Amino acid sequence: MSTGNLRDAIPSHNEDAEIATLGAVLIDAEALPTIIPLLRPEDFYRGAHQRIYEAVLALFDRGQSIDLITLTDELRARGTLEICGGGAYISRLTSAVPTSANVEFYARIVQASSIRRTLARVSQEIISRAHDESSEISVILEDAERRIFEISDRNQTGTYSPAKEIVKQTFDAIERHYHSKTEYTGIPCGFKDLDQLTMGFQSSEFIVIGARPSVGKTAFALTIAANMAIRQKIPVGFFSLEMSAMAIMQRLLSMEARLDSQRMRTGMLSPADFSRITEACGRLYEAPLYISDSPDLKLLDLRAQARRMKSKQDVKIVFVDYITLIGSENRDLPRHEQIAEISRSLKALARELGLPVIALSQVRRETEGKRPTLADLRESGSIEQDADVVIFIHTEDLKAEVREISVAKQRNGPVGDIQLSFLSRYTKFEPLERNP
Repeated sequence: MSTGNLRDAIPSHNEDAEIATLGAVLIDAEALPTIIPLLRPEDFYRGAHQRIYEAVLALFDRGQSIDLITLTDELRARGTLEICGGGAYISRLTSAVPTSANVEFYARIVQASSIRRTLARVSQEIISRAHDESSEISVILEDAERRIFEISDRNQTGTYSPAKEIVKQTFDAIERHYHSKTEYTGIPCGFKDLDQLTMGFQSSEFIVIGARPSVGKTAFALTIAANMAIRQKIPVGFFSLEMSAMAIMQRLLSMEARLDSQRMRTGMLSPADFSRITEACGRLYEAPLYISDSPDLKLLDLRAQARRMKSKQDVKIVFVDYITLIGSENRDLPRHEQIAEISRSLKALARELGLPVIALSQVRRETEGKRPTLADLRESGSIEQDADVVIFIHTEDLKAEVREISVAKQRNGPVGDIQLSFLSRYTKFEPLERNP
Protein backbone atom coordinates (compact mmCIF):
# COMPACT_ATOMS: atom_id res chain seq x y z
CA MET A 1 0.00 0.00 0.00
CA SER A 2 1.37 3.45 -0.90
CA THR A 3 2.05 6.18 1.67
CA GLY A 4 -0.81 8.23 0.26
CA ASN A 5 -3.24 5.34 0.69
CA LEU A 6 -2.02 4.86 4.26
CA ARG A 7 -2.77 8.49 5.10
CA ASP A 8 -6.26 8.21 3.68
CA ALA A 9 -7.07 4.92 5.43
CA ILE A 10 -9.46 4.95 8.40
CA PRO A 11 -7.41 4.46 11.59
CA SER A 12 -7.69 1.06 13.18
CA HIS A 13 -10.61 0.79 15.63
CA ASN A 14 -13.37 -1.56 16.70
CA GLU A 15 -16.51 0.34 17.68
CA ASP A 16 -18.37 -2.78 18.76
CA ALA A 17 -15.59 -3.67 21.22
CA GLU A 18 -15.57 -0.10 22.59
CA ILE A 19 -19.34 -0.19 23.15
CA ALA A 20 -19.16 -3.67 24.70
CA THR A 21 -16.39 -2.58 27.09
CA LEU A 22 -18.30 0.47 28.34
CA GLY A 23 -21.57 -1.48 28.51
CA ALA A 24 -19.95 -4.22 30.62
CA VAL A 25 -18.70 -1.64 33.12
CA LEU A 26 -22.17 -0.06 33.37
CA ILE A 27 -23.92 -3.35 34.11
CA ASP A 28 -21.19 -4.50 36.51
CA ALA A 29 -18.98 -1.88 38.17
CA GLU A 30 -16.75 -4.69 39.53
CA ALA A 31 -15.51 -5.18 35.96
CA LEU A 32 -13.77 -1.79 35.95
CA PRO A 33 -10.65 -2.77 38.00
CA THR A 34 -10.02 -5.51 35.43
CA ILE A 35 -9.69 -3.06 32.54
CA ILE A 36 -8.10 -0.04 34.27
CA PRO A 37 -4.55 -1.47 33.81
CA LEU A 38 -5.31 -2.10 30.13
CA LEU A 39 -7.06 1.06 28.92
CA ARG A 40 -6.59 4.80 29.05
CA PRO A 41 -9.26 7.23 27.81
CA GLU A 42 -7.28 7.99 24.64
CA ASP A 43 -7.32 4.28 23.73
CA PHE A 44 -10.95 4.68 22.62
CA TYR A 45 -11.26 5.86 19.04
CA ARG A 46 -14.57 7.72 19.33
CA GLY A 47 -14.37 11.00 21.23
CA ALA A 48 -17.71 10.26 22.93
CA HIS A 49 -16.35 6.97 24.27
CA GLN A 50 -13.21 8.73 25.54
CA ARG A 51 -15.32 11.21 27.51
CA ILE A 52 -17.60 8.48 28.87
CA TYR A 53 -14.58 6.47 30.08
CA GLU A 54 -13.05 9.60 31.66
CA ALA A 55 -16.30 10.13 33.58
CA VAL A 56 -16.36 6.48 34.67
CA LEU A 57 -12.78 6.78 35.98
CA ALA A 58 -13.67 10.01 37.82
CA LEU A 59 -16.60 8.28 39.58
CA PHE A 60 -14.35 5.33 40.47
CA ASP A 61 -11.64 7.67 41.80
CA ARG A 62 -14.16 9.37 44.12
CA GLY A 63 -15.49 6.02 45.32
CA GLN A 64 -18.95 6.57 43.89
CA SER A 65 -21.13 3.85 42.42
CA ILE A 66 -21.08 3.54 38.61
CA ASP A 67 -24.42 3.06 36.89
CA LEU A 68 -26.61 4.66 34.28
CA ILE A 69 -27.86 7.44 36.58
CA THR A 70 -24.54 8.42 38.18
CA LEU A 71 -22.74 8.37 34.84
CA THR A 72 -25.40 10.55 33.21
CA ASP A 73 -25.18 13.05 36.09
CA GLU A 74 -21.36 13.11 35.88
CA LEU A 75 -21.41 13.79 32.13
CA ARG A 76 -24.05 16.50 32.62
CA ALA A 77 -21.91 18.15 35.31
CA ARG A 78 -18.94 18.08 32.93
CA GLY A 79 -21.04 19.62 30.17
CA THR A 80 -20.38 16.71 27.81
CA LEU A 81 -23.62 14.72 28.03
CA GLU A 82 -25.05 15.97 24.74
CA ILE A 83 -21.70 15.60 22.98
CA CYS A 84 -21.72 11.95 24.05
CA GLY A 85 -25.17 11.37 22.52
CA GLY A 86 -27.33 12.23 25.52
CA GLY A 87 -28.99 9.93 28.00
CA ALA A 88 -30.47 7.80 25.24
CA TYR A 89 -27.01 6.77 23.95
CA ILE A 90 -25.75 6.03 27.48
CA SER A 91 -28.80 3.87 28.06
CA ARG A 92 -28.15 1.92 24.84
CA LEU A 93 -24.66 1.01 26.11
CA THR A 94 -26.14 -1.09 28.89
CA SER A 95 -28.03 -3.25 26.38
CA ALA A 96 -24.98 -3.83 24.18
CA VAL A 97 -23.81 -6.87 26.17
CA PRO A 98 -25.73 -9.40 28.24
CA THR A 99 -22.90 -9.99 30.74
CA SER A 100 -19.59 -8.52 31.91
CA ALA A 101 -17.83 -11.90 31.83
CA ASN A 102 -15.87 -11.08 28.65
CA VAL A 103 -14.94 -7.50 29.55
CA GLU A 104 -11.17 -8.20 29.49
CA PHE A 105 -11.47 -9.73 26.01
CA TYR A 106 -13.31 -6.62 24.75
CA ALA A 107 -10.79 -4.31 26.43
CA ARG A 108 -7.83 -6.06 24.82
CA ILE A 109 -9.41 -5.60 21.38
CA VAL A 110 -9.74 -1.86 22.11
CA GLN A 111 -6.14 -1.77 23.37
CA ALA A 112 -4.81 -3.59 20.30
CA SER A 113 -6.56 -1.14 17.96
CA SER A 114 -5.12 1.77 19.96
CA ILE A 115 -1.61 0.31 19.69
CA ARG A 116 -2.03 -0.06 15.93
CA ARG A 117 -3.08 3.61 15.64
CA THR A 118 -0.17 4.71 17.79
CA LEU A 119 2.27 2.63 15.77
CA ALA A 120 0.98 4.13 12.53
CA ARG A 121 1.23 7.67 13.92
CA VAL A 122 4.72 7.18 15.36
CA SER A 123 5.89 5.60 12.09
CA GLN A 124 4.72 8.64 10.15
CA GLU A 125 6.51 10.95 12.61
CA ILE A 126 9.71 8.90 12.32
CA ILE A 127 9.51 9.12 8.53
CA SER A 128 9.03 12.89 8.81
CA ARG A 129 12.00 13.31 11.16
CA ALA A 130 14.15 11.09 8.94
CA HIS A 131 13.74 13.69 6.17
CA ASP A 132 14.64 16.58 8.51
CA GLU A 133 18.28 17.33 7.71
CA SER A 134 18.58 19.66 10.73
CA SER A 135 18.26 16.76 13.24
CA GLU A 136 21.22 14.58 14.21
CA ILE A 137 20.75 11.02 13.02
CA SER A 138 21.79 9.59 16.43
CA VAL A 139 19.02 11.56 18.13
CA ILE A 140 16.47 10.38 15.54
CA LEU A 141 17.50 6.73 15.96
CA GLU A 142 17.42 6.85 19.76
CA ASP A 143 14.02 8.56 19.76
CA ALA A 144 12.66 6.02 17.28
CA GLU A 145 13.92 3.07 19.33
CA ARG A 146 12.58 4.55 22.57
CA ARG A 147 9.13 5.18 21.14
CA ILE A 148 8.88 1.71 19.59
CA PHE A 149 9.90 0.14 22.90
CA GLU A 150 7.22 2.21 24.67
CA ILE A 151 4.59 0.89 22.27
CA SER A 152 5.75 -2.71 22.70
CA ASP A 153 5.45 -2.36 26.47
CA ARG A 154 1.79 -1.26 26.35
CA ASN A 155 0.37 -4.74 26.96
CA GLN A 156 2.88 -5.54 29.70
CA THR A 157 0.86 -3.94 32.46
CA GLY A 158 1.70 -4.29 36.13
CA THR A 159 -0.58 -6.11 38.50
CA TYR A 160 -0.67 -7.50 42.01
CA SER A 161 -0.25 -11.12 43.05
CA PRO A 162 -1.55 -13.01 46.07
CA ALA A 163 1.00 -14.33 48.55
CA LYS A 164 0.23 -17.94 47.62
CA GLU A 165 1.42 -17.31 44.03
CA ILE A 166 4.57 -15.48 45.12
CA VAL A 167 5.36 -18.22 47.65
CA LYS A 168 5.09 -20.84 44.90
CA GLN A 169 7.33 -18.87 42.52
CA THR A 170 9.89 -18.27 45.26
CA PHE A 171 9.90 -21.92 46.32
CA ASP A 172 10.32 -22.99 42.68
CA ALA A 173 13.38 -20.72 42.37
CA ILE A 174 14.86 -22.13 45.61
CA GLU A 175 14.16 -25.67 44.39
CA ARG A 176 15.93 -24.97 41.07
CA HIS A 177 19.00 -23.73 42.94
CA TYR A 178 18.83 -26.76 45.25
CA HIS A 179 18.82 -29.22 42.37
CA SER A 180 21.34 -27.33 40.23
CA LYS A 181 23.66 -26.84 43.22
CA THR A 182 24.71 -23.39 41.90
CA GLU A 183 26.39 -21.25 44.52
CA TYR A 184 25.21 -17.90 43.22
CA THR A 185 21.92 -16.33 42.17
CA GLY A 186 23.59 -13.84 39.81
CA ILE A 187 26.53 -13.86 37.39
CA PRO A 188 29.72 -14.75 39.29
CA CYS A 189 32.64 -12.40 38.73
CA GLY A 190 35.26 -15.13 39.22
CA PHE A 191 36.55 -14.00 42.64
CA LYS A 192 35.07 -16.34 45.22
CA ASP A 193 35.30 -13.98 48.20
CA LEU A 194 33.56 -11.19 46.30
CA ASP A 195 30.95 -13.53 44.87
CA GLN A 196 30.14 -14.78 48.38
CA LEU A 197 29.37 -11.18 49.38
CA THR A 198 27.26 -10.32 46.32
CA MET A 199 25.97 -13.79 45.32
CA GLY A 200 27.09 -12.72 41.82
CA PHE A 201 26.00 -9.65 39.90
CA GLN A 202 22.21 -9.65 39.87
CA SER A 203 19.90 -8.98 36.93
CA SER A 204 18.51 -5.42 36.63
CA GLU A 205 21.02 -4.02 39.13
CA PHE A 206 23.13 -0.89 38.60
CA ILE A 207 26.63 -1.54 39.97
CA VAL A 208 29.30 1.16 40.37
CA ILE A 209 33.03 0.46 40.71
CA GLY A 210 34.88 3.51 42.07
CA ALA A 211 38.56 4.32 42.51
CA ARG A 212 41.17 7.00 42.00
CA PRO A 213 43.08 7.04 38.65
CA SER A 214 45.76 4.32 38.21
CA VAL A 215 44.40 2.20 41.07
CA GLY A 216 43.02 -0.38 38.63
CA LYS A 217 39.36 0.30 37.77
CA THR A 218 39.65 -0.73 34.13
CA ALA A 219 41.92 -3.69 34.94
CA PHE A 220 39.40 -4.92 37.54
CA ALA A 221 36.47 -4.57 35.11
CA LEU A 222 38.40 -6.29 32.30
CA THR A 223 39.47 -9.14 34.59
CA ILE A 224 35.83 -9.73 35.55
CA ALA A 225 34.67 -9.43 31.93
CA ALA A 226 37.34 -11.96 30.87
CA ASN A 227 36.34 -14.36 33.66
CA MET A 228 32.75 -14.22 32.43
CA ALA A 229 33.27 -14.26 28.65
CA ILE A 230 36.28 -16.60 28.36
CA ARG A 231 35.80 -19.07 31.19
CA GLN A 232 32.02 -19.02 31.65
CA LYS A 233 31.07 -18.24 28.00
CA ILE A 234 28.65 -15.55 29.21
CA PRO A 235 27.99 -12.88 26.52
CA VAL A 236 29.45 -9.56 27.74
CA GLY A 237 29.08 -6.03 26.38
CA PHE A 238 31.98 -3.64 27.14
CA PHE A 239 31.80 0.11 26.42
CA SER A 240 35.23 1.75 26.51
CA LEU A 241 35.15 5.53 26.25
CA GLU A 242 38.80 6.02 27.22
CA MET A 243 40.70 3.24 25.41
CA SER A 244 40.49 1.91 21.86
CA ALA A 245 39.25 -1.59 21.15
CA MET A 246 42.77 -2.62 20.15
CA ALA A 247 44.23 -1.28 23.42
CA ILE A 248 41.57 -3.20 25.32
CA MET A 249 42.45 -6.36 23.39
CA GLN A 250 46.18 -5.91 24.09
CA ARG A 251 45.38 -5.73 27.80
CA LEU A 252 43.25 -8.85 27.58
CA LEU A 253 46.01 -10.71 25.72
CA SER A 254 48.56 -9.64 28.33
CA MET A 255 46.24 -10.93 31.06
CA GLU A 256 45.49 -14.22 29.32
CA ALA A 257 49.05 -14.95 28.11
CA ARG A 258 50.56 -13.65 31.38
CA LEU A 259 53.02 -11.55 29.42
CA ASP A 260 54.35 -8.17 30.47
CA SER A 261 52.14 -5.57 28.77
CA GLN A 262 55.13 -3.27 28.20
CA ARG A 263 56.98 -6.03 26.28
CA MET A 264 53.90 -6.60 24.14
CA ARG A 265 53.71 -2.91 23.25
CA THR A 266 57.41 -2.69 22.35
CA GLY A 267 57.48 -6.03 20.49
CA MET A 268 60.35 -7.42 22.62
CA LEU A 269 59.00 -10.97 22.47
CA SER A 270 60.54 -14.43 22.22
CA PRO A 271 59.18 -17.35 20.13
CA ALA A 272 57.79 -18.84 23.37
CA ASP A 273 55.98 -15.55 24.01
CA PHE A 274 54.41 -15.73 20.56
CA SER A 275 53.20 -19.23 21.31
CA ARG A 276 51.50 -18.05 24.50
CA ILE A 277 49.94 -15.09 22.66
CA THR A 278 48.60 -17.42 19.97
CA GLU A 279 46.95 -19.62 22.59
CA ALA A 280 45.47 -16.55 24.30
CA CYS A 281 44.18 -15.27 20.95
CA GLY A 282 42.40 -18.57 20.41
CA ARG A 283 40.60 -18.30 23.76
CA LEU A 284 39.62 -14.69 23.13
CA TYR A 285 38.54 -15.48 19.57
CA GLU A 286 35.93 -17.88 20.96
CA ALA A 287 34.80 -15.55 23.76
CA PRO A 288 31.34 -13.87 23.42
CA LEU A 289 32.78 -10.42 24.21
CA TYR A 290 31.50 -7.34 22.34
CA ILE A 291 33.46 -4.09 22.60
CA SER A 292 32.35 -0.55 21.71
CA ASP A 293 35.15 2.05 21.75
CA SER A 294 33.47 5.30 20.66
CA PRO A 295 35.48 8.07 22.39
CA ASP A 296 32.68 10.66 22.65
CA LEU A 297 29.72 8.33 23.10
CA LYS A 298 26.45 10.09 23.89
CA LEU A 299 24.06 8.66 26.42
CA LEU A 300 21.43 8.07 23.73
CA ASP A 301 23.93 6.18 21.56
CA LEU A 302 25.04 4.02 24.47
CA ARG A 303 21.47 3.03 25.30
CA ALA A 304 20.73 2.24 21.65
CA GLN A 305 23.89 0.12 21.27
CA ALA A 306 23.15 -1.73 24.52
CA ARG A 307 19.65 -2.57 23.28
CA ARG A 308 21.13 -3.94 20.04
CA MET A 309 23.72 -5.99 21.95
CA LYS A 310 20.91 -7.47 24.02
CA SER A 311 18.69 -8.09 21.00
CA LYS A 312 21.29 -9.47 18.58
CA GLN A 313 23.95 -11.02 20.86
CA ASP A 314 21.87 -11.71 24.00
CA VAL A 315 24.49 -10.10 26.26
CA LYS A 316 23.93 -10.91 29.93
CA ILE A 317 25.91 -8.04 31.44
CA VAL A 318 27.15 -4.60 30.32
CA PHE A 319 30.27 -2.70 31.46
CA VAL A 320 30.74 1.07 30.99
CA ASP A 321 34.27 2.53 31.33
CA TYR A 322 33.59 5.09 32.57
CA ILE A 323 30.49 7.05 33.63
CA THR A 324 31.85 10.62 33.65
CA LEU A 325 33.06 10.32 30.04
CA ILE A 326 29.54 9.70 28.69
CA GLY A 327 28.21 12.73 26.81
CA SER A 328 24.86 14.19 27.81
CA GLU A 329 22.39 15.56 25.27
CA ASN A 330 21.65 18.45 27.66
CA ARG A 331 25.00 20.20 27.58
CA ASP A 332 23.52 23.41 29.00
CA LEU A 333 22.88 21.70 32.35
CA PRO A 334 25.48 21.93 35.13
CA ARG A 335 27.84 18.96 35.03
CA HIS A 336 26.52 17.40 38.25
CA GLU A 337 23.00 17.43 36.78
CA GLN A 338 24.27 15.81 33.58
CA ILE A 339 25.92 13.05 35.63
CA ALA A 340 22.70 12.61 37.61
CA GLU A 341 20.79 12.19 34.33
CA ILE A 342 23.33 9.64 33.07
CA SER A 343 23.24 7.71 36.35
CA ARG A 344 19.43 7.51 36.36
CA SER A 345 19.44 6.47 32.72
CA LEU A 346 21.94 3.63 33.29
CA LYS A 347 19.88 2.36 36.19
CA ALA A 348 16.75 2.48 34.00
CA LEU A 349 18.68 0.64 31.26
CA ALA A 350 19.51 -2.18 33.67
CA ARG A 351 15.82 -2.51 34.55
CA GLU A 352 14.70 -2.26 30.92
CA LEU A 353 17.09 -4.93 29.62
CA GLY A 354 16.92 -7.10 32.74
CA LEU A 355 20.70 -7.40 33.15
CA PRO A 356 23.44 -5.98 35.40
CA VAL A 357 24.98 -2.70 34.25
CA ILE A 358 28.43 -2.05 35.75
CA ALA A 359 29.72 1.52 35.46
CA LEU A 360 33.19 2.68 36.48
CA SER A 361 33.52 6.02 38.27
CA GLN A 362 36.33 8.12 39.65
CA VAL A 363 36.31 9.22 43.28
CA ARG A 364 37.33 12.61 44.62
CA ARG A 365 40.97 13.68 44.81
CA GLU A 366 40.58 14.16 48.57
CA THR A 367 40.56 10.37 48.99
CA GLU A 368 44.27 10.12 48.08
CA GLY A 369 45.87 7.93 50.74
CA LYS A 370 42.65 7.02 52.54
CA ARG A 371 39.70 4.69 52.03
CA PRO A 372 36.98 6.22 49.83
CA THR A 373 33.40 6.48 51.09
CA LEU A 374 30.08 6.73 49.28
CA ALA A 375 30.23 10.53 49.58
CA ASP A 376 33.47 10.51 47.54
CA LEU A 377 31.85 9.39 44.26
CA ARG A 378 32.79 12.15 41.90
CA GLU A 379 30.56 14.95 40.54
CA SER A 380 27.17 13.70 41.68
CA GLY A 381 25.55 12.28 44.80
CA SER A 382 22.94 10.70 42.56
CA ILE A 383 25.42 7.93 41.61
CA GLU A 384 25.46 6.83 45.24
CA GLN A 385 21.67 7.08 45.39
CA ASP A 386 20.98 5.23 42.11
CA ALA A 387 23.50 2.42 42.55
CA ASP A 388 22.30 -0.91 43.90
CA VAL A 389 25.89 -1.94 44.61
CA VAL A 390 28.99 0.25 45.10
CA ILE A 391 32.45 -1.35 45.09
CA PHE A 392 35.62 0.65 45.84
CA ILE A 393 39.19 -0.30 44.94
CA HIS A 394 41.76 1.15 47.33
CA THR A 395 45.48 1.10 48.00
CA GLU A 396 47.76 3.46 49.90
CA ASP A 397 50.71 2.55 47.68
CA LEU A 398 50.26 2.28 43.90
CA LYS A 399 53.35 0.04 43.71
CA ALA A 400 51.89 -2.48 46.14
CA GLU A 401 50.58 -5.73 44.68
CA VAL A 402 47.57 -5.91 46.98
CA ARG A 403 44.33 -3.99 46.49
CA GLU A 404 41.49 -3.70 48.96
CA ILE A 405 38.10 -4.34 47.36
CA SER A 406 35.34 -2.84 49.49
CA VAL A 407 31.62 -3.50 48.93
CA ALA A 408 30.50 -0.20 50.49
CA LYS A 409 26.83 -0.47 49.52
CA GLN A 410 24.63 -3.39 48.60
CA ARG A 411 20.91 -2.80 48.56
CA ASN A 412 20.05 -6.48 48.92
CA GLY A 413 23.03 -7.92 50.72
CA PRO A 414 25.88 -7.38 53.17
CA VAL A 415 28.82 -5.02 52.87
CA GLY A 416 32.41 -6.01 53.54
CA ASP A 417 36.02 -5.99 52.39
CA ILE A 418 38.23 -8.48 50.60
CA GLN A 419 41.78 -8.34 49.26
CA LEU A 420 42.99 -9.24 45.76
CA SER A 421 46.39 -9.38 44.14
CA PHE A 422 47.02 -6.77 41.43
CA LEU A 423 49.63 -7.92 38.92
CA SER A 424 50.53 -4.57 37.38
CA ARG A 425 52.79 -6.08 34.70
CA TYR A 426 49.77 -7.97 33.35
CA THR A 427 47.21 -5.31 34.43
CA LYS A 428 45.29 -8.20 35.99
CA PHE A 429 43.61 -9.03 39.30
CA GLU A 430 43.87 -12.47 40.86
CA PRO A 431 42.82 -14.05 44.16
CA LEU A 432 45.28 -13.27 46.96
CA GLU A 433 47.38 -16.32 47.70
CA ARG A 434 47.17 -17.23 51.38
CA ASN A 435 50.15 -18.66 53.23
CA PRO A 436 49.43 -21.78 55.36
